[in-house]
Amino acid sequence: MKNSIAFGQYCEGSSFLHKLDPRWKLVLAVLYIVTIFLCKNVFSFVLVGVTAVGLVLLSEIKPVLILRSLKPLIMIICITAVINIFWLKGETLLWQFGPVSIYLEGIFNALLIVVRVVLLVAVTTLVLTYTTTPIALTDGLEQLLAPLARIKLPVHEFSMMMTIALRFIPTLLEETEKIMNAQRARGADFSTGSLAKRAKALVPILIPLFISAFRRAEELAIAMECRCYTGGEGRTRMNVLHSSYRDVVAVLVMVAILAGVLVINRFAPGYSISM
Repeated sequence: MKNSIAFGQYCEGSSFLHKLDPRWKLVLAVLYIVTIFLCKNVFSFVLVGVTAVGLVLLSEIKPVLILRSLKPLIMIICITAVINIFWLKGETLLWQFGPVSIYLEGIFNALLIVVRVVLLVAVTTLVLTYTTTPIALTDGLEQLLAPLARIKLPVHEFSMMMTIALRFIPTLLEETEKIMNAQRARGADFSTGSLAKRAKALVPILIPLFISAFRRAEELAIAMECRCYTGGEGRTRMNVLHSSYRDVVAVLVMVAILAGVLVINRFAPGYSISM
């Protein structure tokens, strides 16, 4: 069952992405997010799409596993696409029925936004979870935010909290799947009936799920207290982070891609996405 849940899991390996410093991976992910949100032209989307394919090849992770992480977002992606198809107006009318109309520009806009969401989730998941351990991610986030500790912000606690939350996503998904299978074995039906009936059928899932989440949180707190965890003050690290030429090359390439997107948006012809 655990193999069917891809989101939030770390895949052990020795690829180029696995060897990158987690601090630079966070910078790389932020740069990619900024780049993909600056994309407005079809050609700029092609550039970030090729970049995503290159990152997948550098990670040596099966594309099927990455696509599986998009499964929980299929409904959101479909709703976003439908809203953009019917909302955006244009010059080329394809179909109209009363006040409802579909334009060619709306379809293009919906496709580009779907591509944006898919690339955003796939690449950030690939860089930050599939190729980075939770401990390394915590250390990298804490060191990047270290300057904020001078103004008395709890940087270590915040980093630990974010990493624990990220780590427990696949655990809670697995727990939800177990509870749903157990309820189905007892005759529960989650796929038929009205919307109110389906919502009511979720109550037997949510209550044990909340109980299980609080129990796991309590067990984790007790385990940390038994190991004399008192926060980040005075703590040392077994593995000290070191930057290398790989990190510099990866960030410089991403900066170049960002610059390329800006140039394409400015000078290349073609359909532009509507924000």
